[in-house]
Amino acid sequence: MTDIKRGWSEPVEAVLDGLDTRRKGLTHEEVRHRRETHGTNSLPEAPRPSPLVRFARQFNNLLILVLIAAAGITAVLGHWIDTFVILAVVVINAVIGFVQEGRAESALAALRDMLAPNAAVLRDGERQTVPAADLVPGDIVLLDAGDKVPADLRLIETAGMTIEEAILTGESVPVQKGTEPVEPDAALGDRASMAFSGTMVSEGSATGVVTATGGETEIGRISGLVAGVETLTTPLIRQIGEFAKYLTSAILLLSAALLAFTTLVRGMAFDESFMIVVGLFVAAIPEGLPAVLTVTLAIGVQAMANRNAIIRRLPAIETIGSVSVICTDKTGTLTRNEMVVETVVTADGEHRITGDGYAPEGRVMREDAEVEAGPVLAGVGLVSGLCNGAALRTGADHDDEEDGEEAAASEGWHVEGDPMEGALLALAGKLGQPWRDRPSARDTIPFDARYRYMAVLHDTEDGQLILLKGAPEAVLERCDSQMTPEGARPIDRNWWQEQAERVASNGQRVLALARKEHAGDRLSHEDVEDGLTLLGLAGLIDPPRAEAIDAVAECHAAGIRVKMITGDHKGTAAAIGRQIGIENTDAVLTGADIDKFEDEALRDAAEATGVFARTSPEHKLRLVTALQSRGATVAMTGDGVNDAPALKRADAGIAMGQKGSQAAREASDLVLADDNFASIAAAVREGRTVYDNILKVITWTLPTNGGESLTIILAVLLGVALPVTPLQILWINMITAVALGLTLAFEPTEERAMERPPRPAAQKLLAGRLLWRVLFVSVLMVSGIFTIYGWAIGRGLPEEVARTIVVNTLVVMEIFYLFSVRYTHGTAFTWQGIVGTRAVLIGVGITILAQVAFTYLPFANLVFGSRPLGLIEGLAIIGAGVSLLILVEGEKYLAHKWVGASS
Repeated sequence: MTDIKRGWSEPVEAVLDGLDTRRKGLTHEEVRHRRETHGTNSLPEAPRPSPLVRFARQFNNLLILVLIAAAGITAVLGHWIDTFVILAVVVINAVIGFVQEGRAESALAALRDMLAPNAAVLRDGERQTVPAADLVPGDIVLLDAGDKVPADLRLIETAGMTIEEAILTGESVPVQKGTEPVEPDAALGDRASMAFSGTMVSEGSATGVVTATGGETEIGRISGLVAGVETLTTPLIRQIGEFAKYLTSAILLLSAALLAFTTLVRGMAFDESFMIVVGLFVAAIPEGLPAVLTVTLAIGVQAMANRNAIIRRLPAIETIGSVSVICTDKTGTLTRNEMVVETVVTADGEHRITGDGYAPEGRVMREDAEVEAGPVLAGVGLVSGLCNGAALRTGADHDDEEDGEEAAASEGWHVEGDPMEGALLALAGKLGQPWRDRPSARDTIPFDARYRYMAVLHDTEDGQLILLKGAPEAVLERCDSQMTPEGARPIDRNWWQEQAERVASNGQRVLALARKEHAGDRLSHEDVEDGLTLLGLAGLIDPPRAEAIDAVAECHAAGIRVKMITGDHKGTAAAIGRQIGIENTDAVLTGADIDKFEDEALRDAAEATGVFARTSPEHKLRLVTALQSRGATVAMTGDGVNDAPALKRADAGIAMGQKGSQAAREASDLVLADDNFASIAAAVREGRTVYDNILKVITWTLPTNGGESLTIILAVLLGVALPVTPLQILWINMITAVALGLTLAFEPTEERAMERPPRPAAQKLLAGRLLWRVLFVSVLMVSGIFTIYGWAIGRGLPEEVARTIVVNTLVVMEIFYLFSVRYTHGTAFTWQGIVGTRAVLIGVGITILAQVAFTYLPFANLVFGSRPLGLIEGLAIIGAGVSLLILVEGEKYLAHKWVGASS
């Protein structure tokens, strides 16, 4: 049996010969042999690791190992509560990773589910129903309206066949199918002689021969793309990973140096020196940071859910806030995925039709003024309503028409059948012509790709008429007159051709509508060869969402470029792009253009172009990769199977939740529950808020650890007693990280958050102003610690009391520093800044109560070596906190004024 690589470009008999089959089908023996060669018609499934192995892999992370080491140190110190808290953080992170790791496998499983469960075939000349998994190349498959195509088929017979291929091509209108060969290099959406596995038959019937099964089908090829796509980590995860490496290296180097210095220079005993090193290790590790970051992300996820955006992976919400490019699908994402008649051209001019979706209600506008539907428009409506095989339904079934109208108001209209015919039915309703409970036709010529028209024979008020609709070039040649308000007149074909081309240039699909008197009871193609009267042209389009236009504008204002990548036609894509407000729509690139580019040239083209049309899954994947190679953080939106590989590759994959395929949802990071592009702008805003809050948590946490670490190092270098013990450091880290650090997760969005440009993908977590802030505040805290410790010792206070003052001073400085950190891009010296949020007030209250217990409870005095303090000591501690706030806010003010940087 010869392998047919491009069956769509070969004549039917050549394909049958190449597959060594015949029109009556294979024999059962041939099927058995071919199944041994080709396997079952199912997508290949790679072996999956066991749950135990998957869970164990979650601990192969440097930050997790650092936390485990911290838990071991606290266990050695005998602080079992701290040990359990740290281990709980480790387990929580492992569980989250365990649950999310199966994302790629779920995407593949969703693709497998798209294969049809059964198929009608001819075997040994008899029609049989067999499991779709049993199909082999060479099988003859029978298709009818409503069937899901069970394998890739080369069509050998068709009768009015149209197939919905949006899941593969993104094209919103069912594709007309035929048996004639097409060009060998035809794009996927132009292979009219093929039916692809997983697509749906909209109309008609056909017979096809199986050319590919399982992993060899188009869906199988996409499955392979999804499996082979590298899943990128989010910028936050990459930066935290780098931070963990640097932190671990720094801690180990400092610990080794400190151990050598204390034993060799200071002459301390090894045990004593090692305990100092343990204190440094405990001080330097931000034990509570991972837990607080996780909670911050979780709070952002909850906020996003309230905005109809479901986050599938916690770190993804931070990535959404950093995107610099959004690559969006067209159909169902920027548009409604509903066809409407937007333009009607008659002999006396162009009319604009208003209305919402498939609702048969709207107005006829001409030059911005509403007009009545005269006789010519009524004729257009008559053909639209009667030369039609679709039906309009409301969102619920009702017994009477009044209830149906109420349902339409609440649940909307939808079409059963071809979306274009549904749009024509809605047009008939808008023009006051029959669209519901229509009389049956005397006879019908169904649509055929060879003739490119449909005709019906009807009894009307004007007598027995042939009503016909079809492609303009097919209808115009059959018309010898045109209808005008004054009656039929000779047709001006050149003028009508110009009008059809003009409407099509606006991205609309054009249909011509005509009529003819007929006396017979039957209808044939010969009856419509000539003598028709042209009524008008109807321009149909999948209209853009009104809210998407505003959302694209908001994205542009936020410095985010929006690019449309669609499988639809070039003209349609360009028109929608212009209406939506996408930039650089003058030069649209097609998939064929992309194939000609080398990778470097494609990077330039991807940067400069706003709309890409007639694209395949590989094209979308290459475009996303090309943009990422230029340093962009890319979000990809989509709803079809054809979008799944690019969704997985993108930094942030965004799938549609209502009309999107399961494969797209499983391959994504975020799912829009309302299928609304406008929700992406809200997601970006929330993502920027989350990232700002994460930076606030880090900016607040690290100086505490830095101050504690520098305190131990300086004490050793100066040869003085430690102002704070390792056990007291653990107390500070445990109490403040939860009670204070967590409050920053609830901070609201700062003003002008959507006016800032996206942050660069390569921007370091600890760099520039943030690094300076950490170092600056660490030095202030060390200065405060030694100043207050020296003041206490100078007053002759016992060492235990001095250390208690230091612990409380550290906590109070953290409280005042918290109020400064809350405003990354503004000052804390406002009424709102002083009062704080409810979360801040609760956190500060809990911290104060904890410190009162630490200072005055006998049990805490015994465990932590603390002592009660007096009024003077309390005033000194508050003075240290106020001083820190003034210095930090002063530095922030000078940085904004002189340097122009942001905190």
